[in-house]
Amino acid sequence: MPRLFLALLLSLACLSTQADVPPIDKILILKSERRLEVISQGETIRQYRVSLGRYPIGHKQQKGDQRTPEGIYTIDWRHESPQFNLSMHVDYPNLKDRMAAWDRGVDPGGMIMIHGTPINDEFPEWFYKGLDWTDGCIALQNSDMKELWDLVPDGTLVDIRP
Repeated sequence: MPRLFLALLLSLACLSTQADVPPIDKILILKSERRLEVISQGETIRQYRVSLGRYPIGHKQQKGDQRTPEGIYTIDWRHESPQFNLSMHVDYPNLKDRMAAWDRGVDPGGMIMIHGTPINDEFPEWFYKGLDWTDGCIALQNSDMKELWDLVPDGTLVDIRP
């Protein structure tokens, strides 16, 4: 009987911890500040340092330009990746991006993710800190990505600003 009581107490503690997190309104990414903010009810409840594409200035124009897009998107699915740990897909390109790429006659690209750092013995996680190294994605340290993964549901708005 004491084991059952202890299990019940632990279950209630886990539920109250999850209930303490208010609903998430959006993720705000400020490229120039290399910062990702988690916004709930208009307030920043978490913020993280991020790395961007190798060419971080300006909006993504086409596939392969290694720029991080700017605009309004959503998290539409997630994946546990052997290459980049946890990752959440940003639904780039949106209609505006596709139209602009079509006008220029180029492929807008895709597969923009918010993800962790590679799990790699040759280049440990600290190697990437402070570098813009992605192909246009938004990267966080793996511990930060795990926390973001647990906080943010699919369908969350992603606002990426210069």
